[in-house]
Amino acid sequence: MAGYLLGIDNGSQSTKATVFDEHGAVHARARVPLRPNDTPRPGVVEHPDDDLWDSIGAATRAALDAFDGEPGELLGVGLCTIRFCRALLRADGTLAQPVLSWMDERVSRPYEHTNPDVRYVTTSSGYITARMTGRFRDTAANYQGVWPIDTDTWAWAADPDVPRDMLFELVYPGERLGTVTAEAAAHTGLPEGLPVFATANDKAVEALGAGLADDRTLLLSLGTYIAGMTTGSHNVHDAKAFWTNFACRPREYLYESHGIRRGMWTVSWLRDLLGDEEWLNAGAATVPPGCDGLVAVLDWLAPVDAPFRRGAFLGFDGRQGPFHLYRAVLEAIALTLYANGAAMADELGTGFDRVLVSGGGAGSDVLMRIVADVFDRPARRAQGGAELGAAICAGVGLGLFAGFDEAVTAMVTPGTEFRPDQATHERYRRLAEVYRELPGYTDPLFTWLSSATE
Repeated sequence: MAGYLLGIDNGSQSTKATVFDEHGAVHARARVPLRPNDTPRPGVVEHPDDDLWDSIGAATRAALDAFDGEPGELLGVGLCTIRFCRALLRADGTLAQPVLSWMDERVSRPYEHTNPDVRYVTTSSGYITARMTGRFRDTAANYQGVWPIDTDTWAWAADPDVPRDMLFELVYPGERLGTVTAEAAAHTGLPEGLPVFATANDKAVEALGAGLADDRTLLLSLGTYIAGMTTGSHNVHDAKAFWTNFACRPREYLYESHGIRRGMWTVSWLRDLLGDEEWLNAGAATVPPGCDGLVAVLDWLAPVDAPFRRGAFLGFDGRQGPFHLYRAVLEAIALTLYANGAAMADELGTGFDRVLVSGGGAGSDVLMRIVADVFDRPARRAQGGAELGAAICAGVGLGLFAGFDEAVTAMVTPGTEFRPDQATHERYRRLAEVYRELPGYTDPLFTWLSSATE
């Protein structure tokens, strides 16, 4: 292939842009943090100004500045953005008001037309597509939640509760959204006319880039929202232990366990309080499994169905220090996902032979060893994520590969594998019972605290 692919991952905390070749090798990358969300009143969480588009422009320009080649050597762009956001646009595709974050209560309710400037209602990916290409098209695979979409057909519902002319045209992952406009080229540094390709929701694109390809593998996605995922071909309705999401392969599905809100955000928050990440990881490796009795409750952002919950550390007795606090959070992540993954597997009637771990936390050896020991399964570090998944979609759309399977084989490289220790797993097996029973004790406490402090 005489050219390169650009993968854009616009996530909850930053935008990342990476230039890949046809073998998945990285030739340049850049990351630009997003600004803190605006929260003017309870329940309202918005992206300030035009932060998503601004960060994409800055990250893309920075990646191209770091690229040894020329922008003209790029063959295509794969575009991935945060899921569950809502963007309200004017007729020209610009924002009529700030983008609603996935944490905004309004995105859990059907759209209400209260702003006369709004002409289109779309996702974050639809908005960025409009800015990048001037086309009002979007991937069908980023419409979950209250959107009026038929999840069996990947098409708009026959009688949508949003006027049909306010909704974008839908395409599959890997299909062309349009080409970079002159205005977008000036903003991003990308060549005018460069093809832009659809992906899916950010979790599904991450799963593709991580190499998740079978129902015997559980992928732990260590992002701001942490969840366990596996893949399948059936649209499972009304599941109890998981929910069915669109996959990044057309007409396939991603099964996603219950998760941890503000998961890796909690790790970052604690690291900012305690010290350097490398120092904390090295110290946490010296702490015995179980952290000398210290456990963490990870509801730093309470779930919608239990708004009274809070985060907590329990079990201090004077032996613990900063490394115990840090390791307790890592263990809580692994043990929570172990229980959630097992519940999903039981409902699906399957089991997991291996664990794949993606996201920034996968770079921690101590966390990878904890995962392997908790699950009693080999845990492999994913080398790629949403940026690579986005580039794969572009490669498939350009016809560089016969399909997604061939593209994944060519571009995804397996990472380091960590093997479980049986003695340590037995300690975690007993600790898993503690975590399973813990909400029965903490929920009444947090309910009382919530009523006492209002």
